[in-house]
Amino acid sequence: MSATSWPSSPLQAAQRAFALLLTPPTAFTYDTSDLEALACGPIPLDRLRGLLLCARTTPQDRDIVWRDLVMRARRDGPGWVIAAAGVAMPGLRRAARRLATGWPGDIHDLDAELLTGFVAALRTVDVDSPRICGRLIEAGVRAARKVRDASAEQVARIAGIPGPALPARPADHPDFVLARAVAVGVVDADEAYLIGATRLEGASLAQVGEQRGISPQLASTWRTLAEARLRAAIQDGDLAFVTLSPHHTKAIAEATVSASSGNLLADTRRS
Repeated sequence: MSATSWPSSPLQAAQRAFALLLTPPTAFTYDTSDLEALACGPIPLDRLRGLLLCARTTPQDRDIVWRDLVMRARRDGPGWVIAAAGVAMPGLRRAARRLATGWPGDIHDLDAELLTGFVAALRTVDVDSPRICGRLIEAGVRAARKVRDASAEQVARIAGIPGPALPARPADHPDFVLARAVAVGVVDADEAYLIGATRLEGASLAQVGEQRGISPQLASTWRTLAEARLRAAIQDGDLAFVTLSPHHTKAIAEATVSASSGNLLADTRRS
C-alpha cells in the first residue's frame, strides 16, 4: 500500500488499520465459546463487532467482551489497541458526527482528539464497572470537546472581547435551543413542539396530545424522555456549535404559533 493511499482522516485510518488486522497472516479472531448468547467459537473481529451491536446481545455480554478487549490492549500491545478502536468504530463515528455539527474548524482535529482520548482511556478505564465501551467513547468525546472549547476561547480573544473568554454560544431564546436540538437530532420536530407548547406557551398535555392524536400519559412520557436528552445535550455542550438553517427556525416558530393558537381556541371554548 502506498503512502498516498493511506486515509488522512484519523478515524478512517483507524478503520483501515483494523481491516488489516483481519487480513492473513494476522487475521485477529475472538473466541466467543464462553459467552452463552454469542457462543459460536472463534470469529473475526468485524463479525464480533456486528454481534455486539445486535439487539439480542445483553449488556452483560458486551461488558464481558469489552473487559477482555481492554485487558488485551493493555497486555498484548498495539494490535489489540487497534482492535479495540475498530470494534468501537460505529460508536466513535456517531460521536464524531455530533462533535462536528456546526464546527467551523478542521474536523480531523476533533477526530484525532476523539481517538486519542479513547486510546488513553484504555489504560485507565474501570473494567469492573458497566458500560465499558460507552465510557471509553465518552472519554474520547471529553478530549475532543477540550479542543473545541479552547478554539472558541481563542476566537473570543482574537475578536478583542474584554474580560474572561465568553462561552462558545451564550444563553439564548429557548426556541433557538430547541431548533438546534432538532437540527442535530437530539429531539425530533414533534418532541420540540411538545416541549415548546407545554413548557413555553402554557398548553396542557391533554391539548397537545389531542392535536397529535396521543393520550396525555403518552405525551407526558414523550416529553420526559425528550427533556432528559435535551438536558444532557446542553450540559455536554453538544448544541454549542450548531448553525441553524432558516428551515429549522421556521419550523420551531410555526410550532410556537400553532401552540399559541391552540391555547386561544381552548380559552374561547371555555368562555
